[in-house]
Amino acid sequence: MDYQVRSNPFTRRRFLSLTGKAAAAFAIIPNVAFAGMLDEKKVRVAIVGGGFGSAFNFHEHPNCIVEAVSDLRQDRREKLMQVYKCSKSYESLEILLKDPKVEAVFIATPAPDHVRHTIATLNAGKHVLCAVPAAMTLEECHQLKNAVQRSGLTYMMAETTAYRQNTISVKKFYKEGAFGKIFSAAAEYNHPGLEDYFFDNQGKPTWRHGLPPMLYPTHCTSFLISVTGERLTHVSAMGWGDNNPKLQNNPYKNPFWNETAFFKTDRGTPFRVEVNWKGALRGAERGEWRGDKMSFFSALQEGGDHTIVRTADTLGHDDAGFKNKTNKVETYKQEFWWQTDMLPEPLRHNSGHGGSHTFITHEFIDALVKNRQPEVNIYEALAYTVPGIVAHQSALKNGEYMKIPNFDK
Repeated sequence: MDYQVRSNPFTRRRFLSLTGKAAAAFAIIPNVAFAGMLDEKKVRVAIVGGGFGSAFNFHEHPNCIVEAVSDLRQDRREKLMQVYKCSKSYESLEILLKDPKVEAVFIATPAPDHVRHTIATLNAGKHVLCAVPAAMTLEECHQLKNAVQRSGLTYMMAETTAYRQNTISVKKFYKEGAFGKIFSAAAEYNHPGLEDYFFDNQGKPTWRHGLPPMLYPTHCTSFLISVTGERLTHVSAMGWGDNNPKLQNNPYKNPFWNETAFFKTDRGTPFRVEVNWKGALRGAERGEWRGDKMSFFSALQEGGDHTIVRTADTLGHDDAGFKNKTNKVETYKQEFWWQTDMLPEPLRHNSGHGGSHTFITHEFIDALVKNRQPEVNIYEALAYTVPGIVAHQSALKNGEYMKIPNFDK
């Protein structure tokens, strides 16, 4: 093989040293010196799941070989083979895991299968990149963490929000101290019309049927955690449902279309999160970071303008005529980080979810080649995922204030 599976020397102590501003620095410029200095090692990767799994760029990465693909459906296997220019396919993950040439697997299967598929892959001695969320229950979170630690292999969660172009910019601002003190934050993930995915073309329920919004929290929680390294410690959440027949008899026993959570972090920062499946909403994945020197507001919709507000000493008047200092509001011209040497040259193009897919591709492959931990490792993945699980429990209890367990230890 071109690349050997090996034990990962990463320790919890080293992880803690990378949180906060250090983690942001590591994330904003992970490979500033790699241009023209690519390692010759090749990682043999398999992609499992022909829906989301077909939207990435492993075949373009100079340190990657797409060894095999898999999906239960033949049409999706064929799609994966076409996208990744791969001639080897398997009818199931179980069969694929017997292939000794496969060294790492991208698991892009339905969310309820993530933990089972990840553990099976780790037990087969292969590294894992897994779609979000990491797990669906607290019990699964414990099982996943134990399996990763026991294996000594690399685990990464493919969270797109951490690598959106505006999130990368905010990481840079935070590293530079531009915000001053971030005193509050907010995030929302609006996916109106999700009920169209509750059933397939034959009317059979899919895994999304009745999916509790807060069990899919990572597109929101990562907006804050990936920037500051904070941990969400407490939550009170509420849900909204309308007794719609489409919600009836779902496997999650979930009554809610939409859920709103109010989190507290380990630094005392209030953080509001909304995940909404239904209503008069714009589709959006956006964050807000409010500081005493500067604030950043993501665009209200994909492709729109981001806004920066800076404190200023200019004396003005409010709408009642009272004198006050007015802040400076400006449109932020988004820098396209995918055009920079943060990526290998073949990956320097736009990609899905705000330009994040090429970054996820590179972060996983580069972590394996350099034998380092990826940014969204098991600890970060659970920090993004666990708060949503507890928030849904709170919503079912009419907003009960609940403590969120910490999986860093």
